Parts: sequence; structure tokens; C-alpha cells
Amino acid sequence: MTPDQVSGLFDASESFVEGTIAAALVALWLLAVALYLARPYMAANVGKFSLRLGADLWWIIYVALRDILLVQVFLGSFIFFYPDVVGGRDLPITGGLAAVCAFAVLLIKLMTKGDADLRWYRIQVLLLGLGATLYIVPYLLGVQVTQIGNDTTNQLAAFFVSSQNHALALPLCYLSGALVGILALVAVIYNLRQGGARTAAEES
Repeated sequence: MTPDQVSGLFDASESFVEGTIAAALVALWLLAVALYLARPYMAANVGKFSLRLGADLWWIIYVALRDILLVQVFLGSFIFFYPDVVGGRDLPITGGLAAVCAFAVLLIKLMTKGDADLRWYRIQVLLLGLGATLYIVPYLLGVQVTQIGNDTTNQLAAFFVSSQNHALALPLCYLSGALVGILALVAVIYNLRQGGARTAAEES
């Protein structure tokens, strides 16, 4: 193979992987939101088990699956923090902001009592709903209509697709990365303080 063929093969593979991630994130966002909204149903079914072990397993599997999906959503959204990917691929223009919402939910889980705090749980659901909207709407109205080719769809794609709207896509990419960095710094500071508090309590 010539160098040009090798380069073309790698470019095609990269494009395929990034396109697959972008498509899979639609399903992951929907599943994450659905599992959060299913909490009342899951909690109601805990009391139907005759054995405590069954109830515990039911709840543990539900919480683990819900949180793993949320982590996968954020990890898959890392492609929106690379300006060359955002500017060169057909991606939803607000995908980076959706990733910020997912990371904010993870931060809330770290810093609060989780499901035990109803107010913060509602905030998590709202953030997930916002994140899903920011991702799925531009994906369906922008990325998925690029092949139709009439005037209306071309206008939608020109606004919602990152590769066709660099003037908005790149600033949102940098803004999303900065917001995630700030939230990550808050998480680090919180963990350091919690570790210091535990050490002081043990010494006393």
C-alpha cells in the first residue's frame, strides 16, 4: 500500500468510529433518561420480593446500570472536546454542552446523597433531560437530514451540523471543554477536602 492509501484507510476508519459513537450516543442518552425516569417503578417493585437478597440485587443492578450508562455517555462525548473532530465531522453542534450536563450529573452524585436527596435527584433528571435534548434534537434535525438535500434541510444542516457551522461549533467546543474542566476542578477540590476531613477525624 502507498502512503496515501494508508492515510486514507486511517481517515476512513477514524470517520467510521466517530460516526458510530455519535449514532450510539442517541440510544445511550435515551436509555439514561429512561432509567432515571423509571426510578419510581423500580422502587415500587423492591417491596414485591419475598427475600431481602432479591430486593437488594434488583436495586443494585438498577443503580449500577443507570450510572454505567451515564459514564458511557460522558466518555463517548469526549469527541466533542476535540476541535478538529468537531470542525471536520458531521456532529450535533451542541453535543459538547450535552456532555457538560452529563458530567454535572456525575458531579452532583459525588457531592450529594444521591437518590436520598429528592431535590438534587430532580435536578439530575432535569440536567439529563436538557442534555438529551441538546444532543438528540440537533442530531435528528441536522446530521440525519444532510442526505435529503432540499432547501429546508440544507438550512437546518447548516445550523445544527458542526462541520457546516464552524462559527458556532468551535466556540461551543472550547466553552464545553472549559466548563468540564471547571467541574472537574470542583470534583478534585471536593475529594481533597473530604480526604483531609477524614484524616483529621481519624487523628482526633
